[in-house]
Amino acid sequence: MSTEPNSELAELSAEFFQIQHTSDPFNATQLGVTGFDSLVPDPSRAGSAATISRITDLERRLDKIDAATLNEVDQINAAVLARLAWGARSDLEHCLWETSASADAYSSPQAMMFMSIPTASMAGPDAVEDYLTRLVGLPAFVDAIAARYREAKAEGRIPTRVGVNQAIEQLTGHLALSADSDTLLSPLPHEDTSHQQQRAEASTILQERVRPALHRLLECLREELLSVARADDQVGIKFVPGGEEGYRAAVRRHTTTELSPAEIHQIGLDCVVGLRAEWQQLGERALGTGDLPTIFSRLRTDPALRFTERSQIVDTVADALRRAEAARDAWFPSFDIADCVIEEIHPIEAGNAALAYYRPPAGDGSRPGAHCVLTADPQERFVYEYEALAFHESTPGHHLQIASAQTLTELPDFRRFLDAEVCGYVEGWGLYSERLADEMGLYSSDVCRLGMLSFDALRACRLVVDTGMHHLGWSRQQAMRYMWDNTATTEANVRNEIDRYISWPGQALAYLIGRREITRLRGVAEQRLGSGFDIRSFHGAVLGNGAVPLGVLEQVVLRWIESAAR
Repeated sequence: MSTEPNSELAELSAEFFQIQHTSDPFNATQLGVTGFDSLVPDPSRAGSAATISRITDLERRLDKIDAATLNEVDQINAAVLARLAWGARSDLEHCLWETSASADAYSSPQAMMFMSIPTASMAGPDAVEDYLTRLVGLPAFVDAIAARYREAKAEGRIPTRVGVNQAIEQLTGHLALSADSDTLLSPLPHEDTSHQQQRAEASTILQERVRPALHRLLECLREELLSVARADDQVGIKFVPGGEEGYRAAVRRHTTTELSPAEIHQIGLDCVVGLRAEWQQLGERALGTGDLPTIFSRLRTDPALRFTERSQIVDTVADALRRAEAARDAWFPSFDIADCVIEEIHPIEAGNAALAYYRPPAGDGSRPGAHCVLTADPQERFVYEYEALAFHESTPGHHLQIASAQTLTELPDFRRFLDAEVCGYVEGWGLYSERLADEMGLYSSDVCRLGMLSFDALRACRLVVDTGMHHLGWSRQQAMRYMWDNTATTEANVRNEIDRYISWPGQALAYLIGRREITRLRGVAEQRLGSGFDIRSFHGAVLGNGAVPLGVLEQVVLRWIESAAR
């Protein structure tokens, strides 16, 4: 084994970073990676084929490096690179998005455009010109999406009716905005008087070029896809050519395990049953009843458990973040990371949006991390859910994990800026954080702890309904019924959740599968180290290598245990 870094591996790592972010520059913007903000993706089949070729060549060269000759750091680098390269290539080869027109940002190219472009930083000297260059490229990008849908349709790879309607609603909502309110103008706000000329130029590009292209995509969805779209009894990806193979690959990619859809389905069923005793115990303390249907009904219908003002939601998540930050140093090594702010999700996205999501800080420090939270229709939002959401999305969850990874400058760039590419780890950590927050004493009441339990049930149900639809062929209604019967969430949220899983096969499996592995590894460490176990050091080991596939995480933690036991 060499003690020196492997120069060839370093070159491949840098090359993959370029391939990854030139092929998906919107995601680079979302992750806070600088240097790609002038680019737009090429969603055409020719574009995908070119990227597949580049990744395949990189994998071939990576395979020639003997892992036994690498030092420990490079062994991890090589293992992560191999998994990420396979995942990126697999995504392009199966291209499930062309069968899943939707408004979900991570599975719909135009939705990612709407989410990422407004977050572009204008801090650098060339930032405004990069932004304008990107806008000029958007019409060809949007037209290529429509062309891709048409090609897929000709091969019988038809999207779902629910997804097409989502996409139509999102595009219609965006196009209904006034010229001055166009969210794609957000990088150059009205109050920025230093760029009035560039804002006027951007507005002209949007009105004369981009919006006509969006109208063309909208017409494609309305006139060519909606009438033939898959009905609600065939929402699973298994009902399109190549869908079953594509789903198996998606399961492997999102969980970063070799678990089969059938195994994951059974894990979900078992977890749902296993939560019943905890529901009963906590329900007795918080609501005075241990009857599950009564608990669910109270949580759904009691007006005292709902917000009345949007500001109350913002205050709740901000207070939760403050408590978590105050307690952080007792549970984690000291991390010098970017701030996390609270942002409200734009009302035009509310109909299809998750309750919250996280946006990483910019790597150059020009943009903080953001816990983006749904505040529209506050009277429909539940008081008990938003603390658990805050701990998942901000601290000790996604913000702490992703922002701390950006500070690990000893890692190759391709490992410092990761999110959905290693979903099993990232979402597993987010879900682990919801329970960890309880250990840290961060929940303000037993009612809010019921929110933690409700989200646990939701994530267990995800294993059942995602595999149910995409592997077993469940209908949309069957999936919604199962989630309604086994969680306390509302009918509207059940619908949003199920529709998200329909459009992004396999991603919903990452949360609980990832947390199970983190929890298992913590148990191994506690057993082997006994009184020598230190929770701060354990969390330092888990977070100290950035986001990694779960198999690599096991190697990292086992090495830490060996070191701590000496």
